[in-house]
Amino acid sequence: MAKLNRIKIALVEQDKTGKWLAEKLGKSTCTVSKWCSNSAQPDLNTLDAISRALDVSIKDLLVDNKE
Repeated sequence: MAKLNRIKIALVEQDKTGKWLAEKLGKSTCTVSKWCSNSAQPDLNTLDAISRALDVSIKDLLVDNKE
């Protein structure tokens, strides 16, 4: 599966855990783990909530696919 998001990288850069994000968003740690491994993707509303929780732009959470 293609890597579409950088959620795991953003968490590492801020020294945060998937568990922290799951609690912040009211989601299961399993769901956040799937986002971090790119085996599933959050919807746009959730992506917005993630960007607010991490205080980053949504653009910073997405992989740029332009070469």
